[in-house]
Amino acid sequence: MTLRLILMRHAKSSWNTPAQDDHDRPLNDRGRRSASAIGGWLHGKGYEPDLVLSSDSARTRETWALASRELSGPTEIVWTQDLYLASAQTMLEVLKTQGTAKTVLLLGHNPGIAGFANMLVRQPPRHDRFRDYPTAATAVIEIDAALWRDVDWGKGQVTDFILPRELGIS
Repeated sequence: MTLRLILMRHAKSSWNTPAQDDHDRPLNDRGRRSASAIGGWLHGKGYEPDLVLSSDSARTRETWALASRELSGPTEIVWTQDLYLASAQTMLEVLKTQGTAKTVLLLGHNPGIAGFANMLVRQPPRHDRFRDYPTAATAVIEIDAALWRDVDWGKGQVTDFILPRELGIS
C-alpha cells in the first residue's frame, strides 16, 4: 500500500512590520499569488489531500486558505503549534500520529521542512532548490507503507516537486 505526502512550505511572508511577532506575520503579495498558484497546480495534477497538518502561524493559515480555494473538496485540517518552526524529527512524529488518511499535506516552516524533506526521501530529485526548500516549494512524496506510523527516514520517493517561479510567479 502507498501513502502520499504533499510537503509544502508556507508562501513568502511580509516583513513590512519588523516588530511584529514572527508567528503573526501575514503573506506578502507575491506569497499570496504563489499560494494560489500552488493550489492550482495541486488541483491540476490531481493531488488533493484528505488531511492537512499545519503549523498554526498566520502565514501557514493564509497559505492554506489561498491554496485550498483552487482545490475540489473539503479537507480535514489540523492546526497545531507543534509544527510551528518544528524540527524534522518533530514533523515525523506528528505525521506518525495520523490515522487513515491516504494523502496528507504537511504545511510548515524552514529550516525544519527542508531537513524533513531531505531525510524522508531515498534520493532527492534533480532540482537545484530541493535541499533548501524555498517559500511555497511543494513536493509530492510516495511512501510504501500501510499506515503513517510506519513511515520513517529514507522511505519516500519524490514523484513531483515545484516552485512558484516555475508556475510564472516572481
